[in-house]
Amino acid sequence: MFDNEKIINLGLGWFYDELKRQNADVTNVKFTPRAGGDEVIAKILDELELKKDEIAQANKRAVEMINESTPTLIDVARACDVIPGMKKNMILHAGPPIDWARMCGPVKGAVLGALVYEGMASDLNEALNIVEKGGIQFSPCHHHSAVGPMAGIVSPSMWVYVVLNKKFGNRAFCTLNEGLGKVLRFGANSADVLKHLKWMEEILAPSISEALKETRGGIDIKSITSKALMMGDECHNRNEAATNMLIKELVAALLKTSISKTVIKEIIDFISSNPHTYLNLSMAACKATVDVIKGLENCSIVSAMARNGTDIGIRVAATGDEWFTHPAGMPKGLYFAGFDEADANPDLGDSTISESAGIGANAMACAPAIVKFVGGNPDDAMKYTMKMYEICAGESASFKVPYFNFRGTPVGFDIIKIVEKQLPPFINTGIAHKEPGIGQIGAGLLYAPMDIFKKALVRFSEIIR
Repeated sequence: MFDNEKIINLGLGWFYDELKRQNADVTNVKFTPRAGGDEVIAKILDELELKKDEIAQANKRAVEMINESTPTLIDVARACDVIPGMKKNMILHAGPPIDWARMCGPVKGAVLGALVYEGMASDLNEALNIVEKGGIQFSPCHHHSAVGPMAGIVSPSMWVYVVLNKKFGNRAFCTLNEGLGKVLRFGANSADVLKHLKWMEEILAPSISEALKETRGGIDIKSITSKALMMGDECHNRNEAATNMLIKELVAALLKTSISKTVIKEIIDFISSNPHTYLNLSMAACKATVDVIKGLENCSIVSAMARNGTDIGIRVAATGDEWFTHPAGMPKGLYFAGFDEADANPDLGDSTISESAGIGANAMACAPAIVKFVGGNPDDAMKYTMKMYEICAGESASFKVPYFNFRGTPVGFDIIKIVEKQLPPFINTGIAHKEPGIGQIGAGLLYAPMDIFKKALVRFSEIIR
């Protein structure tokens, strides 16, 4: 049937396969319609071409600002004393805004646990009664220069890292990491969980605060992250090297204080047994870094990406505080023994601020061993990082990928490139049980939904000057 014809197939893979089956001389050309064939979005992209120089200039400046940022740990303090807008009856949470009725199980579990921890309720039932009567005000961490892993719950008495961006003067905040397994950030709220939080409040946090007074201007977090990427971390779901370097800094400072050696040993034992200690500190550093581009005119770069277990949302530099949301996705990954996808909650947490700053999934090529935690193989880790270069506005000047001849990690998710290429950002994440009180059950991978970037692009096109 196809004795002399030379055929070029455009787009439809099954058609190419069928021609090959019939021994045709066929060449397949991979083709994806612009904006996935969405005519409205394609028209917007065409219109934005007229403003490409202004956008490119703004995006270049955004990448420069991110690269110039110098996040430094300067203190650990109570949330009510340092977080802007924090109130006694307020609970901060991860992700975009959400009310109690729509909150997922892990977030609800963490909220109730936090109220008992605060002494606002004697037990979980009383805590539930307080919430249902409207006694608690909920607000996203991102609205208060803060970030929170997983459920992201921050209550007034919790101590938080205070990270100063010395270049631009802004600050960011994040709670201290509790460890893995049954912890509040995954929705666990048993007596043991709350007892551990009290130890962190009364012993761990004040001791670190005291130690930081012995440092010369604080601890340079950007430097630790940069070195850790050279040592097999990506500083989102793998923080082994970074945590060890943090311990090195803290031990030297703790030994200069009047804190007893017994307490110092207790602190170091806890941090040493928790390789995720550095995660929360890294998140605060990334928040302090990326916040500097918020409000940058004509800039199409994502300034925040966060999930609350019900929705995922993004903010874009030029659109300021506005959120663009979509139902949160379900990670694909590796589960702890006895659990599977049926037990999992949709994606949650503010930790995707990591990717916005150029680490995490954007730096997976630095951390091939991470696939043993989140799934996949080492080649996948390389491919994920390479893909992100296609949708980012620039490269990090500080975070390098050894495997790519020390090329800077991709930084600055550009909503225009994302929508045009139909390639959303990649996320690696922990997985929480969907029911409150159980905790972490695994870790995995997923892509952010394309819909939020389309919504953001529409709004961006309306305000660009």
